[in-house]
Amino acid sequence: MSRIPTVTRETATAEQNALFDAIQAQLGVVPNFLKIFAHSPAALRAFLGFHGIAGEGSLDPKTRERIALAVAQQNTCEYCVSAHTAIGRKAGLDNDEMGINRTGSSQDAKAAVAVKFARAVSEHTGDVTTAEIQEMRAAGYSDAEIVEVITHVGLNYLTNIIGKASRVDIDFPKVAL
Repeated sequence: MSRIPTVTRETATAEQNALFDAIQAQLGVVPNFLKIFAHSPAALRAFLGFHGIAGEGSLDPKTRERIALAVAQQNTCEYCVSAHTAIGRKAGLDNDEMGINRTGSSQDAKAAVAVKFARAVSEHTGDVTTAEIQEMRAAGYSDAEIVEVITHVGLNYLTNIIGKASRVDIDFPKVAL
């Protein structure tokens, strides 16, 4: 049971409902973790803005989901593992690939480097080595894409800690850690 209740349509303010309407229009649903964020409309707007900007980058959706799965598993966020497994399927990832992503790798050689780097960024709170940056470049990632991987780690870390701190009820098909 969630330690922070979700904001519902019935309890939402006009501002919260307007944000829910925008989310519903874009996603078709308002996931529970966003209903936790909604307690602070400013925090929800900030998250949505950050999420939107992160989605505009050059990393493909599969790689973004691979990173999300790796970071969620590393941070032991069952909500986020469940959510990104569902989203990963929609992005075209299969169960075998997502299982490998959760361990910090990928069947795709280039994506494996990004996932490994993302886990290093998360594990070492950004204190990665020069060799890890060079490995990203050697795999064909530009400096912009390296920054995007770091950005996705930060974005996913934020959702992981919201999920874990609130113990939000999982509203996706549950995937165990």
